[in-house]
Amino acid sequence: MTMPNFLIIGAAKAGTTALYAYLKQHPEIYMSPVKEPNFFAFEGKQPDYIGPGAAEAGTNHSIVNLEDYQALFSGVSQEKAIGEASTMYLYIPETANRINHYIPDAKLIAILRNPIDRAYSHFLHLRRDGREWIGDFLEACQQEEDRINKHWSPAWHYKHVGLYYQQLQHYFEICDRKQIKVLLYEDWKQQPEATIEDIFSFLGVDPQFKPDMSVKHNVSSFVQKNKFLFNFLKNNNPIKSILRPLIPSHIRKPLAAKAYRKNTGQAETLQTSQKQELSLYFKKDILNLQELLKRDLSHWMY
Repeated sequence: MTMPNFLIIGAAKAGTTALYAYLKQHPEIYMSPVKEPNFFAFEGKQPDYIGPGAAEAGTNHSIVNLEDYQALFSGVSQEKAIGEASTMYLYIPETANRINHYIPDAKLIAILRNPIDRAYSHFLHLRRDGREWIGDFLEACQQEEDRINKHWSPAWHYKHVGLYYQQLQHYFEICDRKQIKVLLYEDWKQQPEATIEDIFSFLGVDPQFKPDMSVKHNVSSFVQKNKFLFNFLKNNNPIKSILRPLIPSHIRKPLAAKAYRKNTGQAETLQTSQKQELSLYFKKDILNLQELLKRDLSHWMY
């Protein structure tokens, strides 16, 4: 059965959704039809994370059986590069060994984002989806250890997910450096065409192919204001069941849409003082990462 020969391993909220979409357009690349199958992170055991909405989220519905995972690549024909994208691969410690066991020669792509900006983007993502109701980012970060101890999903591991050196060093220990391409999010944002060409070359496919990169992916620019109104609008409840047959849909749906819009607001910009407060947490990891990657990351520190 076919297995992938490359993986996008993370990080979350660093442009992996866009990269997955652009790679999928290349005629010499086959991407798993399921993004985030998470097989190498959770092989053999379905995760059971908790937290608001975690039970329905994709992480708790990962592909953990080898045959099911191989079936994702049953559509491969003549493609040179066969891949998938699961951001859990960078974060879950056991992943590197599983990848090395099943596909030891696979090429690995990681996109790293300033860990403070990455954490805030993930916070806004959960605020947008009504899964984070602490309005203050630093306060939410203070709850992180307690949430981890209670087995909340990695979606709420705002700070821990950004400790890239801890996560990457094992990959560099067991893999040839030539197998690993580490990109910075800022390069990806500022020079998308050059970056995608570099990735195509790394994967051994035609680097001159130009994917449509006009569509923006996974943007979290607004947040939910009121938890109770959001839950009322989103979920089934007795009141809605009573009102639904009494109010025609051509009246009910526009009213619901208007209420939903009223309950959303523009996300606030993270302040420099907030970044400085978090910077000390990441400083040692960033300094170690600089040495690992041989690249200046001083612009990530405040």
